[in-house]
Amino acid sequence: MTRALLIAALCALPLAGCDGHAGNEQGTTISLNATDSHGNVVAGIDGKSGDMAINAPGFSGKINLPKIHLDASDFDMNGVHLYPGSTVSGMNIDAHDHGQGSDNDGTVKVTFESPAKPDTVRAWFEEKLNAAGFHVKADGTGLSGTTDEKKPFSLDLSPVGADHAKGVITIG
Repeated sequence: MTRALLIAALCALPLAGCDGHAGNEQGTTISLNATDSHGNVVAGIDGKSGDMAINAPGFSGKINLPKIHLDASDFDMNGVHLYPGSTVSGMNIDAHDHGQGSDNDGTVKVTFESPAKPDTVRAWFEEKLNAAGFHVKADGTGLSGTTDEKKPFSLDLSPVGADHAKGVITIG
């Protein structure tokens, strides 16, 4: 069941995230690696070309789609989106249940860029996430703690130019 839901979600992303950007602009790269009692599923969307590839037990294929461009409103953690104006450059989902029927042994990693300095982005996330049931605190230039489901959470931020931040959120 998990495998079917993950494939369906990945296939729906190109339709939800396609916003008509044209030209050679970089899209969002998405990768999925999931293992359950039925086998391993590997799927991905290349942000440079728009190519989507799926390799699952009994099915393998590759199609070319328009590039996906995910932004702040496309990513949600308990109602908390990314910092306003942010763009997602990559998303990696690594879900393995090792035949146990559980989704507890996995990670989600999201890379993004925000139009504000790292300290501004960190303070914004700290306030919003703690209000949404997370338990996070400042840790260097980012945040660390747990989600509302007690899963490990970290946010790493670094400056990009004078007034932008590059961030990596890791859950799990």
